[in-house]
Amino acid sequence: MDEILQRIYEIGIIPVIAIDDAEQAVPLARALVAGGLPAAEVTFRTAAGEEAIRRISAEVPEMLVGAGTVLTKDQADRAIAAGSKFIVSPGFNPEITRYVIDKGVLMMPGTATPGEMEQAMSMGLNVLKFFPAEQNGGVAKLKALAGPYTNLRWMPTGGVNTKNMMDYLNFDRIVACGGTWMVKKDLIDGQKWDEITAICKEAVQTMLGFSLHHVGIPCGDADKAASTAKTICALFGFPYKAGNSYDFAGPVECCKVEFPGERGHIAIGVNNIDRAIFHLGLQGVTFDESTRKIDEKGKTKAIYVQGDFGGFAIHLVRK
Repeated sequence: MDEILQRIYEIGIIPVIAIDDAEQAVPLARALVAGGLPAAEVTFRTAAGEEAIRRISAEVPEMLVGAGTVLTKDQADRAIAAGSKFIVSPGFNPEITRYVIDKGVLMMPGTATPGEMEQAMSMGLNVLKFFPAEQNGGVAKLKALAGPYTNLRWMPTGGVNTKNMMDYLNFDRIVACGGTWMVKKDLIDGQKWDEITAICKEAVQTMLGFSLHHVGIPCGDADKAASTAKTICALFGFPYKAGNSYDFAGPVECCKVEFPGERGHIAIGVNNIDRAIFHLGLQGVTFDESTRKIDEKGKTKAIYVQGDFGGFAIHLVRK
């Protein structure tokens, strides 16, 4: 996967910004970074868009900044010169799309119909903006299109918010969601940076969906694991499930073999582990790469966090 596209996927939510005053660009970008969303699509709908991209690129280098509402070759050139790492358009214009591709910059043209998507595919693109998403059938339409277009993935934008975001992100053909709900005009004009940060944090937590998945206890061997699991099931009415390396008593994993953690381990469920790894990494969390488990699609399905937590290891598991 393209490096920029990989970062967009890991971040998961791309704020779409229409900014009127370039002086607000840097504090806005820092508010987004503080909220866990170090990315933005800055639109060319306003005269300040180009300068906002330039300032963010120069002063907030950890921010992945792209340009949106790019309608002309001149806008594309100015956006790239200002520091845009990706270009997004609201619709599919073959001439502009080809122009940006030839510049070697990631291009995500807006599409809404199979015909537009096929034209984009003919140019070698396999990740497209879906706009306006909700007005064009939402995730149900994308799931229908996923059948014939097996290699396509999308970034839906338009009508996406905290309430419906997971309808899209739970579909594995969605690269990320674009949205404006955390960067509304009144919040920017009022310089409500703390409120923007709080909205971003809420969106990230919703996207990741951390929850306690199970607790693993070391039993030493198969007989003790089975006995312990069955006792717990008898006491609390939990379902019993036998496994090769463990037996489950509901949410309690009775381990037959040695797993990380002196006292056991705590499994945290998450919607997307690859995104969780990125976002926890922003907080300085590191992971034991030797424990990473990958599914047939190349997505992470389990991994242990580096370190000891009161004698317990912690690992992430995909819900």
